[in-house]
Amino acid sequence: MKLTHIEHIGIAVNSLDEAIPYYEEILGLKCYAIEEVKDQKVKTAFFKVGDTKIELLESTDPEGPIGKFVEKRGQGIHHLAFAVDGIENALKEAEEKGIRLIDKQPRRGAEGLDIGFLHPKSTFGVLTEFCEDRK
Repeated sequence: MKLTHIEHIGIAVNSLDEAIPYYEEILGLKCYAIEEVKDQKVKTAFFKVGDTKIELLESTDPEGPIGKFVEKRGQGIHHLAFAVDGIENALKEAEEKGIRLIDKQPRRGAEGLDIGFLHPKSTFGVLTEFCEDRK
């Protein structure tokens, strides 16, 4: 498996409207995209810091994964995403090494990336995402 860089850090928030000003006005970053990913019941906002992105995640449904996360744990870091070359092989290799997968096959995520998640019970409590940009 070849990890190329940290693609993004996902941060769950109650409200993009409330969180975006912190990143823009205090940290001086620019929100360059807001997108809804309907099948994941989430609205996202993206910022770039060097080669790494910060993805804010606001639930569009309290029963969605982000809604449940915020209800249980509150706002904060939700996941760490790594860019990979060959996402299918990366997922397969992780599984072969005993890692429990949430996604056995990649699916479409925000910004048109192919994504797949590793279960946090196999990754020392960190929800880990693999991402591949096939554009």
